[in-house]
Amino acid sequence: MCWKCDHPESTVEQWLDAIRATVDRHGWAVQYVESDRAPFAYTVGLHEHGLPELLVTGLPPEPTARLLNGVARYLLRGGRPLPGEWIEGPDGQLIAVVAVEHPDAHMNVAIAFYGPSVRALQLVWPDERGHRPWCPEFDNGGVRQPVLGVHPDLAA
Repeated sequence: MCWKCDHPESTVEQWLDAIRATVDRHGWAVQYVESDRAPFAYTVGLHEHGLPELLVTGLPPEPTARLLNGVARYLLRGGRPLPGEWIEGPDGQLIAVVAVEHPDAHMNVAIAFYGPSVRALQLVWPDERGHRPWCPEFDNGGVRQPVLGVHPDLAA
């Protein structure tokens, strides 16, 4: 899933051109960032539709792509989740919606394409027992799910 690994002779410009081609063809692209601490991924292209980009942390590539692509389609069909709301994910799980406080710190490609006005929503997923990362019982097998904004008030 590492574009640079699969294309070691390519330039950054060629990589950005490949992302642009995907955005032009499908309406958005998913940029996955591998990390030993907490992998994450985000969309690039929803901004062109007047929508916030989406971001997910702590999941492997396939479920990440399924979640981001499913919610991106939902947004393009008119869905407008707000920070603090819960939406149904493509696999039926309840996803918390959190406003990303600093998209510029995490979403380099989206910022490179659209500038600092990019807005983003994080999709926070539950562990197998339904716990979110702000719950002490959250257990994702040791993989972290950093929350990049203020999580919903669960007491409400």
